[in-house]
Amino acid sequence: MEQVTITRLGHLGDGIAQGPVFVAQTLPGEVVEGEIDGERMIAPKIVTPSPDRVRPPCSHYKMCGGCALQHASDDLVAGWKAEVVKTALTAQGLDAPITGIATSPARSRRRATLTGRRTKKGALVGFHARASDTVVDITDCHLLVPELMAMVPALRELTQLAGSRKGEVQYAMTSAAIGIDLSVTGAKPLDDDLWPQLAAFAEGHNLARLTWNGELIVTRNPPAQIFGGVPVVPPAGAFLQATDAGQAALIDGVDRALAGAKRVADLFAGCGTFTFPLARRADVTAVESDVPALSALDAAWRKATDLHQIRAEKRDLFRRPLMPDELRHFDGVVIDPPRAGCEAQAIELAASEVPVIAAVSCNPVTFARDAAILVKGGYRLAWVQVVDQFRWSPHIEVVAQFIRD
Repeated sequence: MEQVTITRLGHLGDGIAQGPVFVAQTLPGEVVEGEIDGERMIAPKIVTPSPDRVRPPCSHYKMCGGCALQHASDDLVAGWKAEVVKTALTAQGLDAPITGIATSPARSRRRATLTGRRTKKGALVGFHARASDTVVDITDCHLLVPELMAMVPALRELTQLAGSRKGEVQYAMTSAAIGIDLSVTGAKPLDDDLWPQLAAFAEGHNLARLTWNGELIVTRNPPAQIFGGVPVVPPAGAFLQATDAGQAALIDGVDRALAGAKRVADLFAGCGTFTFPLARRADVTAVESDVPALSALDAAWRKATDLHQIRAEKRDLFRRPLMPDELRHFDGVVIDPPRAGCEAQAIELAASEVPVIAAVSCNPVTFARDAAILVKGGYRLAWVQVVDQFRWSPHIEVVAQFIRD
């Protein structure tokens, strides 16, 4: 047995001691004891706990991999996430005021993917255990909104109906304005017997929409999401912000960053999370490569009222970023790329004369890299807001304002 002192948290939320030695579910300042295997301590025992250690609220926490930081106080997690963003910026030679952190409350995840697996006696539905392909059967998740949690028993039934003992079924659930939008993948193929059973399942459990291995089974109610007061029906499995509170914080940040802009380009627009709120006061060009998402955005715009002009453009911004001569038509730009960031687009923005940019990111490292490109091109990073809508996880999002001085 060896004792080590935790000096910091790693990017996945594990405690790290000198060596390095990685120790799950520990906090800075704690003395822990256990057997060390390579770079990881196995079955650690807390010898000296941190004053920021709290009792995890969830009974599944010890095994479940859905959360990494339930043993830490909210203040510690907020400070750590802000520090992760600061460290990423410092590595690029940047500094900016962090205006705060907006943390989504417990039981507020409106979108989640659960795993189902058949067993000899029934089925398991939940998240994978940490660093394992074992499925932890959940009975009371502190992440999910109640309506998603209420679907878990039904998903066990569905796993027995259509799952395989050799594989796993993935259930992508989204809480919509009217009912649950459920997209199932990894299940057995459709046949003449299964189709009516799935339609009956959707009816019996009041699903808004059910999609099976990419094929639509039934739409009982259009599973609309509301963006800027406009109902939008995203394609099955489409990307959406994880919580209502997180979405509201990001929209508010984008709105503050682009205050006064009248002609806006919304790049990586998706289904219109930012497009529609901005269109309440500005003409917006929404650029997106995903055709179903862009079609959903365009269809919603054509039915909406009291909005400024929205123009939808299909374009792969990784291969064909908007160039400076195209960007000159806008007095504000939103960028909300995937985790890889938008290096190619950032280079063209840095060469443009766009007065102000609102940047949204789910990866502090690629955000800082792209921010450095913009700053080198003459922009000033005015402020950064941290958004934590993946509570108790190491996942971090930011919204920031860049001003061309």
